[in-house]
Amino acid sequence: MRRSFYHYILTERGNNLKDPTQAFAAAVSKDIMFPKQSEDYHEIADYLELNTNYIPSMDLFDRLWEYYLENNQ
Repeated sequence: MRRSFYHYILTERGNNLKDPTQAFAAAVSKDIMFPKQSEDYHEIADYLELNTNYIPSMDLFDRLWEYYLENNQ
C-alpha cells in the first residue's frame, strides 16, 4: 500500500535534532498545515518553499524524496 510522504517522513523522527533528517521529520510532525495526504513532489516542494522556515535546504527534501520513492513502491 502506498503511503503519503508525510507518513513516510514520520518514520524518520528521532531524538537527535542535530541530524537534519530527524530535525526535519520532527518539524513536519508539528506542522498542522503540511499536506499530509500528498504523494506529489511539486505540491510538497512548493509548500516547503513558500510556507515554512524549518527546512535548512531543499537539497535535504530532494534526498528524502528519493528515499521515499525507493521505499514506497
